[in-house]
Amino acid sequence: MESRPESPQPQGAPRWVAMFYRPAAGSWRTAAQSPHRSPVLYALGEMTRAVRARGDEVTVTLWGPKDGAWHQYDAPQPQPPVHRPDPEPSPGEPATLAERMTGRRHQVLMTGLTNAGLYDLSPEDDTTVQTLVERLDEAAVRRVAHWLTTAGGPR
Repeated sequence: MESRPESPQPQGAPRWVAMFYRPAAGSWRTAAQSPHRSPVLYALGEMTRAVRARGDEVTVTLWGPKDGAWHQYDAPQPQPPVHRPDPEPSPGEPATLAERMTGRRHQVLMTGLTNAGLYDLSPEDDTTVQTLVERLDEAAVRRVAHWLTTAGGPR
């Protein structure tokens, strides 16, 4: 089993920070940070799934504030995939989180359409994309975008 150094404490004022260990470089890097915990945990989950999908092992740590100082928390343990609606902002978090998530789903779908070779969208197409963005969670949007990208790939 490979040994790894302890995660260094992030610099600056205490906030929520997820750090990933890079075995090839033998170092830690900041992967996500926010004054609020839920966006960092969400990013941590997405990045972990992406790294594991490539077949790589993931080592992460989570830093956050506690009594005005830095505190290293146990990183959440991976859970089996469960369908969850997009995260709702917690009390005190900016309401724009939901807006950012909607914007991100829109961007993912538009990228999939572009990769499929569909550049000139009609107003009806724009309405359809917006409807999908509003009704599908991020995992479903990514799947649709994957299908579009695959359909537009080389034959």
